[in-house]
Amino acid sequence: MTARSTRRTTAARSRLAAVGSIAVAGALILTGCGDQTNDGGSEGTKETGKSSTAPLFDKLPKKIQDAGVIKAGTNAEYAPMEFQEGGKIVGVDPDIAAALGKQLGVEFQFTSGSFDGLITALNSGRYDVAMSSITDTKARQEGLDDKGKKLGPGVDFVDYFVAGTAVYVQKGNPKKINSIEDLCGQTAAVQRGTTYEKALQTQSKACTDGGKKKINIESFENDTEAQTRVKSGGAVAGVNDYPVAVDLARKAGGGNDFEVVGEQVAAEPFGIAVNKDNKELTAALEEAVNAIIEDGTYKKILEKWGAETGAIDKAAINGGK
Repeated sequence: MTARSTRRTTAARSRLAAVGSIAVAGALILTGCGDQTNDGGSEGTKETGKSSTAPLFDKLPKKIQDAGVIKAGTNAEYAPMEFQEGGKIVGVDPDIAAALGKQLGVEFQFTSGSFDGLITALNSGRYDVAMSSITDTKARQEGLDDKGKKLGPGVDFVDYFVAGTAVYVQKGNPKKINSIEDLCGQTAAVQRGTTYEKALQTQSKACTDGGKKKINIESFENDTEAQTRVKSGGAVAGVNDYPVAVDLARKAGGGNDFEVVGEQVAAEPFGIAVNKDNKELTAALEEAVNAIIEDGTYKKILEKWGAETGAIDKAAINGGK
């Protein structure tokens, strides 16, 4: 998510790592992520090699045809989009990748690491793609930080989903928070390096510009820590991508820990990130996304995970703004 030009009337969450954070954390993932990575493969087709009869196999770069796999970086801490279960990486993104693999005649192999280092690791050659609910933005496409400073070459995106920012609170909403605007003067928890962290920063400025107190933003390395802070009452609310917040409210504590308040805002597309020099792979992925949309597989995957609100009608390349 353009992945964001879909049938949605409400806006949606986007898990973009802030570009500045990507540059810093990218170095970390390349030098010290051995104890934080976990490999997992999707259930893509095993039919690989030059004799593959998959409809889009011939569209792939020869290097990937020969390898029979697409190496995908992710941050598997984000149910229902990508998370670990029984030692495997599962969720919306791995299932979509498996469906794409059947169209392409290769298998997606996922490795989980730090979210804010995915794009740097991709451009270093560690991965062929990064697929982790990454919001497609112009800044990411161009390799810019939030002040417009050039940090890297950027990436291309194949948009496949759309989501926006959502606010979640303790069950029962004890502080009567009804929207992100109600967080002025309050403490909010969020995962570091995400677009919803940026959304909180933007709202905090709006608070002070309007004569109200700023938001006390507590940023954590992973989303689980932010959730724990809200559950304990240390933060009155958390901010997350809409499908993730909804899944959290449904499942955490048997549905008794959290609830989502207000509507999702700032809908943006999620995209599969690809190195800008790999145009052949980008084009093949776009065709594959459209193929699974057209044959109904895409819809079934989203329904399986309760993520129908993020559906798009057609893939796009670099549809983010």
